Amino acid sequence: MVFHMKTTLNIDATIMRRVREEAARRETTISALVEAGLRRVLEPDVATTVDPLPKLPRWRGGEARVDVASRAELAAVLDEE
Repeated sequence: MVFHMKTTLNIDATIMRRVREEAARRETTISALVEAGLRRVLEPDVATTVDPLPKLPRWRGGEARVDVASRAELAAVLDEE
């Protein structure tokens, strides 16, 4: 059986802003993010095996086709297509 508890924490405004941003970036809730962080502190071996971070995608983007700082080059490439 799983129990959840509501609690109040006093967190520095700067840290809280970063927590909100990170939760949004990960598309999760602040509660889930804080709980995951606490699990990593309290159970470091279990936390890394239960909830590992996904690997970042890798791809080769190839060479740049145009110098985007040059309006003339950009217009020429856009006119080609």
